[in-house]
Amino acid sequence: MSFFGIDTPEFLILIVLAAVLIGPERLPEYLAKVRTWVRQARDMAESAQSQLKDQMGPEFDDVDWRQYDPRQYDPRKIIKDALFDNEADDPDAPAAIEAPSAPMPGAARFDPDRVTPYDVDAT
Repeated sequence: MSFFGIDTPEFLILIVLAAVLIGPERLPEYLAKVRTWVRQARDMAESAQSQLKDQMGPEFDDVDWRQYDPRQYDPRKIIKDALFDNEADDPDAPAAIEAPSAPMPGAARFDPDRVTPYDVDAT
């Protein structure tokens, strides 16, 4: 497990080091402050959720919140689906626009052996 990019053993060492530096006299005071901050954060999250529930009304219960969880998406799969979309799988998909069989007049075809022209305005 990792906290803020720090492994668990390193995180525990930092906690022990902070406890030693703070000292036993002030440690309860700092723990109370942290507990207060956690409670405030929890109260703000609950307040935001109740406000959202009030504003959305009965539709709030119908929303599938798991679909908005970014942890469920694999960026590699999203890119693969976008690049290699197979229209035959989806009968409701709009028909693909076919490329013209003859090149347009004045349009240069891509030639990988040709040197790319230098563009003064782009630099």
